Amino acid sequence: MGRPDLSRRHLLGAAAGLTVAASFGFAALGTGADALASGADTRVRYWNLFSGGDGANMIAMLDAFRHSHPDIDVKDSTLQWGNPFYTKLAMAAAGNRAPDLGVMHMGRVTGFSPGRLLDPWDVDLLAKYGVREQDYNPALWKRGVIDGKLYALPLDIHVQLCFYRKDVLGKAGLLGDDGRMIPVTSTDEWFDVLKKAKSAQKKGLQTIGLWTNDQNFQWWFFVAFYTQLGGKWFDDANTEVLFDPDKATQVLEFLRRHVTDGYVIPGAPTGEQFINGAPFTWEGNWSVPVFSGAKLDYGATPLPPVFGRQATHAESHAFVLPHQAGRGGATDEGAHELAAYVVKHALQWAAGGHIPAYTPTLSTAAYKKLTPQNEYVSAMDHQATEPKVWFAGSTGVLAQDLGPVVVSSTMGSAKPASVAQTMKKHLTKLLASKNPMDGRTAAQGGAVA
Repeated sequence: MGRPDLSRRHLLGAAAGLTVAASFGFAALGTGADALASGADTRVRYWNLFSGGDGANMIAMLDAFRHSHPDIDVKDSTLQWGNPFYTKLAMAAAGNRAPDLGVMHMGRVTGFSPGRLLDPWDVDLLAKYGVREQDYNPALWKRGVIDGKLYALPLDIHVQLCFYRKDVLGKAGLLGDDGRMIPVTSTDEWFDVLKKAKSAQKKGLQTIGLWTNDQNFQWWFFVAFYTQLGGKWFDDANTEVLFDPDKATQVLEFLRRHVTDGYVIPGAPTGEQFINGAPFTWEGNWSVPVFSGAKLDYGATPLPPVFGRQATHAESHAFVLPHQAGRGGATDEGAHELAAYVVKHALQWAAGGHIPAYTPTLSTAAYKKLTPQNEYVSAMDHQATEPKVWFAGSTGVLAQDLGPVVVSSTMGSAKPASVAQTMKKHLTKLLASKNPMDGRTAAQGGAVA
């Protein structure tokens, strides 16, 4: 998932994951790690960070792979989400104790010193098992390419979404003839939508869940709307900061207005309020199993293009090959085969809310029937991602540095214009700082695609 979440969500998500596993013909048996093939010729050790519904779906796919590939014994281990996972993976790779296959957020790959802590994929071997560059969104594939080599094989795109209650929006006259939320193309239109929704909602609830005091979500929302404005971060050589404080101020004022106009209750539990009748919540797509499990009549769209250009924050889970001094042979081929299998069988993964990265899946009749996934699949084509530098990525240094200052603006403890200048200072300092993995600055960190 994009972040650790509430125990309620883990329970609901896990239940939903097991349900969809059965519906797609995958048997979610045992713990996965204990479901080892007997008499296998090859063992593949695989580390991931998936829990809740994602964990249940991944186990289902691994068990299906074991059933169809009895000659490959998959030993999977689920580690703690976030920096603990990345720290352990880095130490294992540096000490030549790395697993054969791992998972990372795409934004963290550049900082993982590709070529030292990560090994490149053999694209010919991937093609042998049915996964090729042309099966991907071009921009997504290129995010995994560094110094001309593929270091990250995308599994999905997970995005921030605008979830909405159809029962409330229907009363407010905010649904189109297709039963979906009416389009929004400006900040004025968006706040008009919120005003109408508030007039039709239950008393005592917030109008929209915005995670106002959460540094990760506030940072993700900022990235989305700053990208909508065409904002840049650095030049192509990663030697100059191009961050635009004026554009940043517009975004920060927009986020702050949700609080000052009374549409948000700071600190309120966003998902629970939505389940109880709040018209909107902005959440990651990993909340789909939770809301579907609660039997809500709801929809989900990419974040509204209030600044005139579609862009919603996106990250990706990707398969990686942690560095091994003796990588190669049957085990390495087994890792390629396992990763390719999961990528190609991502319909199971899509049931958990993620957009499959393997584009042939998107054209299948089974995927097109998934709701609300079929409503927000277009987010793949307008991804707002963090810059491709060593300090970016999920729970990375960039989010840790800038997320709290965005929160300070949204919550009102600092003025947007002042925060925008603070953000530029942080970016200037980060651009000159060295990656602790290899001692190189962003400009020295390799030619990215």
